Amino acid sequence: MLRRSVGGRSTRSICLVLACLSLALHILLAIFCLSVLQTACVPPHSSSSSPLHDPGSTSRQTKSSVIISNGIFANNATEWEKEPSGDQMSTKGMREVDPGGSKLEALFSHPLYNLQRPEMQEDDWLLRVKNSEDEEEERDTGGEEEEDSYWQSGSEEDGYDKANWTVAAETHPPWLRFHLGISRWELYHRTDPLLDQITHYISTQRILNVVQKSGGTQLKLLMSFPNHGEALLKPMRQTRDAETDVNLFYFSDFERHNAEISAFHLDRILGFQRIPPVVGRLVDVVSEIQDVTTDKKLLRTFFTSPVGNTCFYGQCEYYCSTENPVCGGPRALEVSLATMLPDLTLAPRRSWRSPWRRSYSRTKLAQWEKDPAFCDGVKQTPPYDEGTRLVDLMDMAVLDFLMGNMDRHHYETFEKFGNKTFMLHLDNGRAFGRHSRDEPSILAPLRQCCR
Repeated sequence: MLRRSVGGRSTRSICLVLACLSLALHILLAIFCLSVLQTACVPPHSSSSSPLHDPGSTSRQTKSSVIISNGIFANNATEWEKEPSGDQMSTKGMREVDPGGSKLEALFSHPLYNLQRPEMQEDDWLLRVKNSEDEEEERDTGGEEEEDSYWQSGSEEDGYDKANWTVAAETHPPWLRFHLGISRWELYHRTDPLLDQITHYISTQRILNVVQKSGGTQLKLLMSFPNHGEALLKPMRQTRDAETDVNLFYFSDFERHNAEISAFHLDRILGFQRIPPVVGRLVDVVSEIQDVTTDKKLLRTFFTSPVGNTCFYGQCEYYCSTENPVCGGPRALEVSLATMLPDLTLAPRRSWRSPWRRSYSRTKLAQWEKDPAFCDGVKQTPPYDEGTRLVDLMDMAVLDFLMGNMDRHHYETFEKFGNKTFMLHLDNGRAFGRHSRDEPSILAPLRQCCR
């Protein structure tokens, strides 16, 4: 009995010592991880070269950089020493951050958002203004000589401003400068001051005319402004915090005006610049839509609700009926306004069917939902077999996942640039429908392609 008792105490002592050692190791590991998380992220030296790097740069000191630690942005003085090879990421173009500024401003001051742009070539711009050399070449080849070297319009009688645009950018309205700034790689440059101008412009300009935009499944209006600019309107149909019914399919929901606005800002934060600028605006349903529209079909759908609100429903494939009207309160209506892209006659676009398009059936699954190796075939199919198109598609999947957008059946590119260009992230109205639930299936391109 004595021997058994001694053996039991010895076993318990060994177990206690092992438990103490395990606890001490866990504490040390936790302290180490915490110290790593709180350490500033300093870009490592790289021996690889890239056209985005600045080989001629010397040592630079960044007075205000950003530490991203546990989701908190803070200002910190950090000095980056560049080697003579210049292979380290350049901080050229970084802006100093106001300590009292917004977190978004601090984020955009980070070096990852300030990489040096590749040198732009003449054919990297979507549109360009004809200069004197082009006019001389036209005359030499027998082209008709224009009387003036600028574009004029005397349509003041129709309510439009008299246009007198020369080749000088300062004579162009904001929407035209936006069009001329579209390149092979992005719709706009993130630091371009034009972005503030174009968003202010479409949120304040007087609405001259309204017509319903053809095509699509839901109601959209095309707004015209006095300086010949246009914007696409999507009306508010439900409150911002209203979630889609869990029993509804992704294709059975209203489009959300605030989803378009949020998608534009999220696209900026991710550094894509692939969604045209979108703003929110409060419009008067009577004075800014009903009284100025020249669309007789749209005009016939206006009515006054039993509680005195002015409503309309237009004509579209779905949700355009007296049971699903758009109503003011009693006349004020919150909407989103998106900057229009250049006309298709000037800049044709090609529509591509997404390989990960859903079946839009209540009973059938798409091929990618049944075949885990679906991406193997996509990788061998043009245009995904070369270039950046496949990884761009994966970028779009990340954007859609963060928005909860399951309605990405097509995407578009500008025809001028062929397959060597970015993808337009258009039509995001069905995003943010269920903000309390993530949809992992949206990330299928990442999971299956593993790039």
